[in-house]
Amino acid sequence: MLGYDAPRWHAVLNDFPVALLFAAVVFDFGAAIWKRESLKWAGIWTLWAGVLGGWAAVVAGKLAEKAIDHGDAIHELMEQHERQALVTMGIFTVILAWKMYRRFALPTMEEWVTRALSVLGVVGVCYTGSMGGKLMFEHAAGIPTKTLEAEVQNRAAGHQHEAGEEDED
Repeated sequence: MLGYDAPRWHAVLNDFPVALLFAAVVFDFGAAIWKRESLKWAGIWTLWAGVLGGWAAVVAGKLAEKAIDHGDAIHELMEQHERQALVTMGIFTVILAWKMYRRFALPTMEEWVTRALSVLGVVGVCYTGSMGGKLMFEHAAGIPTKTLEAEVQNRAAGHQHEAGEEDED
């Protein structure tokens, strides 16, 4: 779709919800600290967008799992990544559903419980992202085998820097 395959869609879709969910938590805490209704509603709207986008990233990830070349090591990491993504999205979805059920007028204790859960959700987002990074940067998940083989040969051939270029190795 639009020239993108499932792994690329997953890569495109996974950053935006992370930023939105983190911002939702910051707005929520800001609303509590500064007693600002505008921050409360900014948190609610970013939570909405983050949850919708997060589930889109989960679906794209599930499609990517079926589309990429991989062996047992990558498969196990993908399973861990998926489990953590589902738990994390479950946490944020429950928070949103509860706030909607209470018509966004939670008693103080429930507000603090949802804030504590949202911190747990941010930890989940970080762990999920770490696993995704490990898949990509340590195992080259999503890189077709032919492309990876060509890159290995290209790197083996070496590269000479021009005069004045710094060698970062």
